[in-house]
Amino acid sequence: MRLVVSSEQRYVRTPDGRVWSTTGAANDFWQRYRAVFAEVRVVARVADVAGRPPGAARVDGDGVEVHALAHYVGPVGYLRRLPRLRAALRAAVGPGDAVLLRVPSAIGALLHRALRKAGTPFGLEVVGDPHDVFAPEAIRHPLRPLLRWWFTRRLRAQCRAAAAVAYVTERALQARYPAAPGAVTAAYSSIQLEEDAFVERPRRDTGAPVALRLVSVGSLEQPYKGVDVLVEALPLLVRAGLEPSLVHVGDGRCRPGLERLVREKRLDGRVCFAGAVAGGAPVRRFLDDADLFVLPSRTEGLPRALIEGMARALPAVASKVGGVPELLGGAQLVAPGDPGALARAITALAADPAAMAAASGRNLARARDYAAETLARRRADFYRALLVRTAPDRVEEVVGGAD
Repeated sequence: MRLVVSSEQRYVRTPDGRVWSTTGAANDFWQRYRAVFAEVRVVARVADVAGRPPGAARVDGDGVEVHALAHYVGPVGYLRRLPRLRAALRAAVGPGDAVLLRVPSAIGALLHRALRKAGTPFGLEVVGDPHDVFAPEAIRHPLRPLLRWWFTRRLRAQCRAAAAVAYVTERALQARYPAAPGAVTAAYSSIQLEEDAFVERPRRDTGAPVALRLVSVGSLEQPYKGVDVLVEALPLLVRAGLEPSLVHVGDGRCRPGLERLVREKRLDGRVCFAGAVAGGAPVRRFLDDADLFVLPSRTEGLPRALIEGMARALPAVASKVGGVPELLGGAQLVAPGDPGALARAITALAADPAAMAAASGRNLARARDYAAETLARRRADFYRALLVRTAPDRVEEVVGGAD
């Protein structure tokens, strides 16, 4: 049986017809759905390129196919290609397919409209919060207020209409976007942490570091990761008697502006932008070299990067947004967009070796809740429920295949 999944991922296709990813969600990501479904069709934007980009990972193959949509970037590009997108989406779902929309998503919204018109039941995976993504200061766009209103309203309607809804948070998204009474619900993250992602034990109390090594991880495509707030906080740490250094892992169009801010603050030598780094062991090397993980985001769903840092037993300070309070608590949480509050929280934690060691232990233990084996069971249970709710006439086929 086939599952059709919509995605906001942007892929590229080489002349041989193979589809590649340079930004994640490659074939191994989509294999998780094959725990229940024999085939997976990913509905996503695809751009044709002359050759495989450096470091690209294969997306299609081994039971996974990509249903290519016209490639676009931004609201204007979306509107220009809207007729082509609608035509392609009409052919995305076949008779008897189960359908799962990863939302919030412009593509998911279009497919949702088509499904509702046809009376086809569907499920959702809610992986973010548009109310926060399009909040003031989180994104700079002239249509920001309209996009915030539209996507928030649309996501609430989608959750009320879905037969099954999975959320990446345990409470935060559920409160703002409740499912309909009687719908199947679940909570699990999209993160994939195998055993080698975890360290064996918490970090030891080695005294209060003066040369404090900070690490942050996240895309720089939009300002909502708040890296500018962290840069603004660094001089305050220096005034507090620390010698901080920061490595940021991730890249995007906001990077030049951040580099200018570093120069304006005379922080050359203290801040390093590592650029895009492959997941897994390459990122872990940066995490293991740091004393403290900092997540200064203005908006989050449930941040995978933070959980990955916690799995390395890193103490952390983060903004109190989205699902972050489900991971951290107390003095580890600060208001978003406040460099002073962020600096005070970092200074207080760094000055207390016992608190740093305790945070290391708590974070490692909490990250264990997101181990691959644990989440795989939750996902499989939800996918089976999705099958029952959206394609009940195909249940026997899947059960028989599993036997």
